[in-house]
Amino acid sequence: MYGKLIYALSSKGAEFVGVPYRGPRRRPDEALVADFFVQHQLTVNQIYAALKHGSLPLGVIFNRWVGFFGPLADGLRLIPDGYVELQLPSGALAAFLEVDLGHESLTIWKEKIRNYLQYALSGDYERRFGHSRFRVLVVATSERRLLSIRKVVTASTEKIFWFASLPSIHQDGFFAPVWLRPTGGHREPFVPLNQ
Repeated sequence: MYGKLIYALSSKGAEFVGVPYRGPRRRPDEALVADFFVQHQLTVNQIYAALKHGSLPLGVIFNRWVGFFGPLADGLRLIPDGYVELQLPSGALAAFLEVDLGHESLTIWKEKIRNYLQYALSGDYERRFGHSRFRVLVVATSERRLLSIRKVVTASTEKIFWFASLPSIHQDGFFAPVWLRPTGGHREPFVPLNQ
């Protein structure tokens, strides 16, 4: 029977390319039955690959992806799963990514929301990334989980957050009208159709 193989940088490989070692901490021949860290990272990697190497809408250019190994700013307990910048004919579109596999409590989500709002208002984002606005993309494993997180977000803000489920992204695509805002039931495409 064949299983999936997982490749990761060794500690020496990470040192050689100048990045922190974050690979799975297990023996090379050890079978992996369930590991939420690995599943989470594989999901983040899928989204990264879709954005960088997938089919982008006409006029959209992938600019950059940033991975994080520590908090966004001093005094802010917030480590996003990723950050993407796209260039649209109308200007830059920047977004932080939060992949939710259902293992974080809604209390942790309340703290994330508060931290993202604080970061948006502090001026630190513009100083670090050179843009005045960003989105927070929340990708959840199911519609039910998505709606639970969305309810918590809506209690604090109707801005910056966008929500989609992994099944809808897999079925229709990242740029399809699968995204919800904190309020309303209308699903929107990730990039405006009339850019």
